[in-house]
Amino acid sequence: MMERINELHSQRNISELKKYLNDINPADIAQLLENVFDERERVFLFRLLTKENAADTFVEFDGDTQENLIIAFSDTELKEVLDEIYIDDAADIIEEMPATIVKRILKNTDPETREAINTILKYPEDSAGSIMTPEFVDLKRDMTVEDAFKRIRRTGLDKETIYTCYVMDASRHLIGVTTVKELLLSDSDDVIEDLMETNVISINTLDDQETATQTLSKYDFLALPVVDMENRLVGIITVDDAIDVIQEENTEDIQKMAAITPTDTPYLKTSVIDLWKKRIPWLMMLMISATLTSQILTTFETRLMTVAVLTAFIPMLMGTSGNSGGQSSAMIIRALSLDEVGFKDVFKVIWKEFRVGVISGLSLAVVCFAKLILFDRIILGNDDITFMVSLVICFTILVETICAKIIGSALPIIAKKMGLDPAVLANPFITTLSDVVSLLVYIGFAVLILHL
Repeated sequence: MMERINELHSQRNISELKKYLNDINPADIAQLLENVFDERERVFLFRLLTKENAADTFVEFDGDTQENLIIAFSDTELKEVLDEIYIDDAADIIEEMPATIVKRILKNTDPETREAINTILKYPEDSAGSIMTPEFVDLKRDMTVEDAFKRIRRTGLDKETIYTCYVMDASRHLIGVTTVKELLLSDSDDVIEDLMETNVISINTLDDQETATQTLSKYDFLALPVVDMENRLVGIITVDDAIDVIQEENTEDIQKMAAITPTDTPYLKTSVIDLWKKRIPWLMMLMISATLTSQILTTFETRLMTVAVLTAFIPMLMGTSGNSGGQSSAMIIRALSLDEVGFKDVFKVIWKEFRVGVISGLSLAVVCFAKLILFDRIILGNDDITFMVSLVICFTILVETICAKIIGSALPIIAKKMGLDPAVLANPFITTLSDVVSLLVYIGFAVLILHL
């Protein structure tokens, strides 16, 4: 693909190049122009696209590329692109642009579009209203199927989807929903009121966008109606918008679980300084919290030195504890995001993770004991690893695994109940807390069994 474009470009065969480019999927065009060509060539090639392809390609670019193209556009070119972009996409673009670019975009949109964009931008960030589109097909209950198809043909060209049609009364209250499939399979004189589904599942404009994506997933909808506080239909959320939200939320959760401040900027376009700013606060915080384990080791250093071999197993024990807690936290955070568990289930979750911890801890302890006695002591001849030392290590593994499972499952649930993001309390903080518990348990068993 790239070779063919370069070949036609170098030959200055513009007509063939234009034809070739417009046969490529807009997502592939965007990726190609963004990653391969410099800014000057990108603008030149973009101008060869048809209006429809140019608009579809434009929304696929990242914010920086969009800004550069807008700067390069004439007002006429900018208006042509904006006229073909869906309103929710235009609102997303405006949110990422500096004030000067926003003023230019709004100047080149018609008053009706400008009003619709401003309406979307007024909704809180991450709400259902902020990701909806007001471009949907609406019908009246007294229409016939023939009337409905006439309306779809007349207005459907500018709608984001025409498959699902929403039935409203004179005050724009949502009263029903039907599909083009149902209309096609009905007689032309059938009335919409007799065909529509009146038990309509919708979402409020102020509901969280994650709730919207979960509803779409649960009911396998292609689009979800969005209503205001008076049940008036104001927009829809389509499945492609939901996929974008899922990707953003998953990326954000992964970054938080890795102790990184979330960012929407692609990695290769993020500067070293910006990466440092996103990571260093968390690293500082975790470094300071890790001094708790250092303090514990310092406090019991004299006792541990009487059986020096005990210190050699501290990294293994702390790693096992952190891994155990991390497994539980990942499962619970996932369950919380899908609304599979809530605060009311906290004791059920703890009881289940306790049993998992017992089984896992026993399995790890048995394998570890066999390894310590058979391999380390007998085969390698390490006489410092006595039967009693092995018991201390294995008992610690059992108890720390149980504790880590409970900590890893309970903390995310408690965090969500307190209005915090469960992902923030994921692996880094759970690992630190599990490490502290692991050391205390280890030293406790050492004192109890070895009489340090």
